[in-house]
Amino acid sequence: MKFRTLRTAAALAVAAGIVMDAVAQGIPYPQVADMLYRVMSADREVYTRMVVQRLTVDEEILTASEHFEDEAALPLPAQMFRFGAETVMDNSEDFSYALLSLDPINRNNGPATELEQAGLEFVADNPDENFYGEEELGGERYFAAVYPDRAIVEACVNCHNNHRDSPRTDLAVGDVMGGVVIRIPID
Repeated sequence: MKFRTLRTAAALAVAAGIVMDAVAQGIPYPQVADMLYRVMSADREVYTRMVVQRLTVDEEILTASEHFEDEAALPLPAQMFRFGAETVMDNSEDFSYALLSLDPINRNNGPATELEQAGLEFVADNPDENFYGEEELGGERYFAAVYPDRAIVEACVNCHNNHRDSPRTDLAVGDVMGGVVIRIPID
């Protein structure tokens, strides 16, 4: 049985409705994306700090693993983020998001478009700034935003620096590991 996030279809419908209402009311795309990012970032940070860091590093009660179902471990923060993104994609066409990196552990999480590549390079070089742009995918236009994704606790750097498939093993707390990409269709 596939693990799913606790997000409900009703909550996703509300979020999608808010996005489309905000766009329809003339709120600029960057502002709408920024609002979405603040919620996503807060959820991810709370899970990372209060669950993963506390239980795996601070109290050493559990482990976190990409094979969490087989190992009776916690899902990694990146996995929890991906589960939320997949749930949104399954229930809405109003926006999408992903966690990507120039140095991904999972090669599927590398940049797939020129905009993703440029955005990830920008946030790596400018960690206190966001990247905004537009692109066409599959004949549709999208507003896209890329936000820096930082290693916020020791658990982040331990996992990335010690993973056998990690192309980067020198991360420190505070370093940019990648970026959150948010896409909103442009009508």
